Amino acid sequence: MTDLEELDAAIRRVPDFPKPGILFYDITGVFVRPDVFRCCIDRMEALCRGAQIDGIAGVEARGFLFAAPLAERLGLPLVLIRKKGKLPGETVSCTYALEYGTAEVEAHKADIMSGKRYLVVDDLIATGGTLAAARSILEQGGAAVSGFLGVVGLPALRYEELLAPAPVSTLITYDGE
Repeated sequence: MTDLEELDAAIRRVPDFPKPGILFYDITGVFVRPDVFRCCIDRMEALCRGAQIDGIAGVEARGFLFAAPLAERLGLPLVLIRKKGKLPGETVSCTYALEYGTAEVEAHKADIMSGKRYLVVDDLIATGGTLAAARSILEQGGAAVSGFLGVVGLPALRYEELLAPAPVSTLITYDGE
């Protein structure tokens, strides 16, 4: 099997979660397979080579698990995009719509480097709402987003339209499942 086939096999599909009609892609199977997890970070690192980025922003919670090792490998600072109410101190925040409700995320204002370019990393890109909120937070802090990176992409949900003009990259995509 190729490494992408191994990645695909590690991702569980859970119908009707968190509510009826939603097909949930559970990436937790990646973490019990060190070879698959390593492959993900290796591929992410390769996609970032030569990119004009000054930092990584990781989206809670599973996005942290990919963003942290990527930031460490690239020698870049990591900004955590957290659920509302999880950070002490002054924050910048954004409320956004999910495919099954609404949510709010925030980051420490002091962690965002004004004038710098960030790559936003998450585990799965569906509608792009969470990543658009992360971009808003970084822009409120005076930074820019140079791109978005996910393990899984669901392009049928048209995330690229919401996230344009920044490029979106994923390791694997699922259409119409």
